[in-house]
Amino acid sequence: MTQTPIAPSSPDDIVTEDDGPTQRLDRQADAILAEGETRSFEDTTSLRQALREDAAMIRSKLAGRVETARDGIRDEPMRTTLYALGVGVIIGMLMRR
Repeated sequence: MTQTPIAPSSPDDIVTEDDGPTQRLDRQADAILAEGETRSFEDTTSLRQALREDAAMIRSKLAGRVETARDGIRDEPMRTTLYALGVGVIIGMLMRR
């Protein structure tokens, strides 16, 4: 029986898919991190101003999420009602224990 020598892998040996969900997620995470780095190194006038900017950013993101939830409820009221009922039943069962 002959044994073949095990050579260290090179970058050419690694096969990756062209554009799978993992690669897209990696790119999005890199973009978010880069945006956060540039934002964190910007000069702010004061702590109060930085908190106001963060609060405004959170409000805008929250408003977008609320609008998305409202649109989902308007588009499929029966489905969202059943989801809410299911979550309520599960919470009730957990609280009863």
